[in-house]
Amino acid sequence: MTSIRERNKELILRAASEEFADKGFAATKTSDIAAKAGLPKPNIYYYFKSKENLYREVLESIIEPLLQASAPFNQPGHPADVLRAYIRSKIRISRELSYASKVFASEIMHGAPHLSAEQTEQLNRQAKHNIACIQSWIDQGLMAKVDPHHLLFSIWAATQTYADFDWQISTVTGKASLDDADYEAAADTIIRLVLKGCEVEQAPAGGSQARSA
Repeated sequence: MTSIRERNKELILRAASEEFADKGFAATKTSDIAAKAGLPKPNIYYYFKSKENLYREVLESIIEPLLQASAPFNQPGHPADVLRAYIRSKIRISRELSYASKVFASEIMHGAPHLSAEQTEQLNRQAKHNIACIQSWIDQGLMAKVDPHHLLFSIWAATQTYADFDWQISTVTGKASLDDADYEAAADTIIRLVLKGCEVEQAPAGGSQARSA
């Protein structure tokens, strides 16, 4: 059963994600976060001590899912299966954590001033591991000789756009908001482009596994 403390912290984090995403760190007021959360302003400081700490908690709420999305790269698997699972996880993050994703994107665009050295190292280490896996598949002849760095960057861009540019996508599609079918179509399209473009064959029956770096 969720405690009152956990419930209140979740309400504040959700409201803070929306406010930081809409206004940025500097322009966001704790009073607006409290009002959106439906809680007294002192609760912000009781649970998070400062606006800076709350902002860092919002960043942490997206960093962990981003790292978890790379889980398919952390065990042996065929590139088709790994890339498919990774892309679907990234689309799911853009849908379920869209505001936190926008905050993270803004943080990166401003040089990541609020990310800790440990968080930066975690993200960089995982990215380098993913790149090494892709290079290993290329060396094994399991996919075309693409630049693994730019392949990963392209996947990031293609999947995160559904969070960062959701207004534009909704406007172009003529919808108030995207639905299940839209996100499924997005994932399927990106997967098809990546697998076909990188000449990745489907995983053979019987679960043949590729070596990981």
